[in-house]
Amino acid sequence: MVDRIVRRKRYAVVVTTYGEVDKLTIRNLWPSSRRILRVVTRQIVKVPTALIYFIADYRSTKHYIKWKLHRYRSSLIAINRAQTKTLDRALKASGSEFLAEADVRVVDAYYFVPPYLDEMIEAMRTEYDGIVVVPMIPVESSFSCGVACQMVMDVCGENTFALVKVMSKLWSDDALHRIYIDHLFSGLSGDVRTMKGRGKIGLVLVIHGTLVKDRHGNTPKVFTGLEETIAFFDAMKQKIMGDARNLFSDVRQGCINHSNGGEWTSDTIEKALSEYKEEGYEAVVMFPYGFFADNSETEYDANLLLEKARFPVAQYLRCINDSPAFGHWLAEKVLKELQWLEDLQEMYERLEKRPVEPKL
Repeated sequence: MVDRIVRRKRYAVVVTTYGEVDKLTIRNLWPSSRRILRVVTRQIVKVPTALIYFIADYRSTKHYIKWKLHRYRSSLIAINRAQTKTLDRALKASGSEFLAEADVRVVDAYYFVPPYLDEMIEAMRTEYDGIVVVPMIPVESSFSCGVACQMVMDVCGENTFALVKVMSKLWSDDALHRIYIDHLFSGLSGDVRTMKGRGKIGLVLVIHGTLVKDRHGNTPKVFTGLEETIAFFDAMKQKIMGDARNLFSDVRQGCINHSNGGEWTSDTIEKALSEYKEEGYEAVVMFPYGFFADNSETEYDANLLLEKARFPVAQYLRCINDSPAFGHWLAEKVLKELQWLEDLQEMYERLEKRPVEPKL
């Protein structure tokens, strides 16, 4: 008797984020800006279709001139690809029993630049038994990780639950907090360290802001992640200030806001830097904890604000990016999601095989 050959299951892990053009040209910026308006901006501001191209092209030209003048080139795509490779290596080195029984492919995709996440999910849905989407932003909202969820729903519809799992609530993991804090204290410059005991040192934790009220003064109808943003900051501040290595006199939130849609979070980068200046701080460190990868909003916009503040000592500490510790932590999270997805699929298979009891 010949034993039945059991097919190895195939899973895909898609590491995704917004995406920014890595080659700065107007032609590259146009489609990216148009997708941003269609996917994100229209959630909070109704933009007539006829205006999308005009606004997008204006934004593209503005970014092109600004980045060109300052010789800025986004590193987001390169970092996300490096993170993808780091995660892939960490998964293979994990020794997981799951990987002994299933094949896992790790790839990168983006919301606003190729390869597009929605197109990749469409292509993968019939090739793989399951897909885990890893949004590389710790706090989810309709404007960040929610974009991935919406794209998955649009592509897969009712089949989403058993086929695709979008990771979430990464911000609340205590192990991530410890990795962040070790990254912060180990990365402090010598100039900052020498200020200990000589003057007040401030820390600005940078994160993307979110809507508090819409243009009519009401609570936004979309999920903004406001409570999660506040809780994340509170947890990080408490742990940093309570760490034996701490040399900061205070830790403050620094939100990056947009100008449209209504009232955004009030604890901005500008406010934090202004208060530190008024209170006579001698040194300020900026760490974008609300992003897993450096991008134009962190290493360009936020860093520029720090430089313009002209503190005697200032340091911009880069995001966690593709650090090995972060990669191993993320691999553990991904393996749990893969196992969860397989368990769910097996449960569905058992339910489908159960005989239907005849009606009396």
